[in-house]
Amino acid sequence: MNVIVITGASSGMGREFALQLDRKLQSIDVFWLVARRTDRLKELAAVLHHQVKLIPLDLSFEPDLHLFGEIVKEEKPVVRMLVNCAGYGMMGDFLDIPVQEQTGQIDVNCRALTFLTHACIPYMRQKSRIIQLASSAAFLPQPGFAVYAATKAYVLSFSMALREELRKKQIYVTTVCPGPVQTPFFDTAERYGQTLAIKKYTMQDADRVVREALAASCKRRSLSVCGGVMRLFYGMTCILPHAVLIRLTGMLRDR
Repeated sequence: MNVIVITGASSGMGREFALQLDRKLQSIDVFWLVARRTDRLKELAAVLHHQVKLIPLDLSFEPDLHLFGEIVKEEKPVVRMLVNCAGYGMMGDFLDIPVQEQTGQIDVNCRALTFLTHACIPYMRQKSRIIQLASSAAFLPQPGFAVYAATKAYVLSFSMALREELRKKQIYVTTVCPGPVQTPFFDTAERYGQTLAIKKYTMQDADRVVREALAASCKRRSLSVCGGVMRLFYGMTCILPHAVLIRLTGMLRDR
């Protein structure tokens, strides 16, 4: 049984990945859709052409992670692709956000992604693919978005190293690092603070970000950065001292 596993599938980027992969791939037997909201998963399943297995789990809850591991061990699918989209961020100064929200970002963005990746790899074959959703926030520490940026830096670092480890197995890892995307992400992210106004001018459609991510994955590239502005930003973070860029970010917040 060939399956695709998509986390965070109930909305946003995860939902868009499911829709686009549903149109592209005919060799997949079942889409495994993982998210908290069963009603949203059912709505998505209703418009997909592939057979769907709904796995309603709260990935911030450790017993649910282990439940996913047990499902994989019991069914022993051939995981042709894992797309880790589950995650969230909270904007605002570190001390202004409840610690449960801060550690929750770490649990979902880092812990759950790591656990699910570890659970799925033993069931992958040659030419299977992993897509890890990070963010352009991974490129630079961000005042006012400190924990989220740190979690996405973890995703980028982990995924790049994992890619090299899996190279001989011919399992290919692509890390997706978009800038701001028009999704419900900001409904949660702006609960305690506002994104920088300049970032809203770089907003991308989820459709484009996912199309470019899938193209990069098909070409076995290590990284997908959508849009000229974000690619320029990535280049700047590779060249300029981070201390200078962090200070500039702080100055923009203070305006």
